[in-house]
Amino acid sequence: MSTVQEITSVEGWEQHVSSLAPSTLLITSFHAPWAAPCAQMATVLSTLASEYPVTEPLATSWVSINAEELSDISEAYNVTAVPFLMLIRNGEVLETVSGSSATKVREAIEKHANKTGTAATATNGPAATTSSPEGEVATEEDPVKKKEELFKRLGELVKAAPVMLFMKGTPSEPKCGFSRQMVGILRENSVKYGFFNILADDDVRQGLKEFADWPTYPQLWIDGELVGGLDIVKEELENNPDFFKPYSVKANGDSSAAAS
Repeated sequence: MSTVQEITSVEGWEQHVSSLAPSTLLITSFHAPWAAPCAQMATVLSTLASEYPVTEPLATSWVSINAEELSDISEAYNVTAVPFLMLIRNGEVLETVSGSSATKVREAIEKHANKTGTAATATNGPAATTSSPEGEVATEEDPVKKKEELFKRLGELVKAAPVMLFMKGTPSEPKCGFSRQMVGILRENSVKYGFFNILADDDVRQGLKEFADWPTYPQLWIDGELVGGLDIVKEELENNPDFFKPYSVKANGDSSAAAS
């Protein structure tokens, strides 16, 4: 059975990619230690990998990458949120899946793994049994189920780090002035924080507005509770200059849990 291999260096990634046959489907999972959904995704991928036999040449290759430690690789593939799955064959990115939906991940892998023919026996059965029931209830139950799954995911995301910033863009490349100012405030106060680029996931972008009952971005969350947008954060600091003190990491100088 296949297993998930952790890539720990850029050199290791390059060597692994160059060693694969053109027909091999490279299944790459980007993760971060502070993001709780990544642990869930690791379990999902480990289970899925076990369904695929080790062949010669490899039909599938499964690897995991720490998006923070190997930021050069993350930036090369425009990885702006975790968990993030990328399917590659012969140097071409076939499909990406952002988020922790096990169903979306399985469907994407099965779709592309089947093209090699090697894993068809292992994957055709589960694909057939899962797709038919979903088709029968799609018109009524799916929207409700989808919202429940999204809200569950959002509930995990807002707690992914003690301080979580939902912003447009990334700390190194903010895509709006308000997000840029928020990043500046967090850095000035040496706050260690996680972030999520809402431009990279429209489900989160739209769903969080309803989940938080807050219609604009950026949004700052602390310990799973919404603080608010830029104006609210500025107001909190005016009233209490030590507002961010419990989350300050001046000792190590690391101002972001997800980006440098």
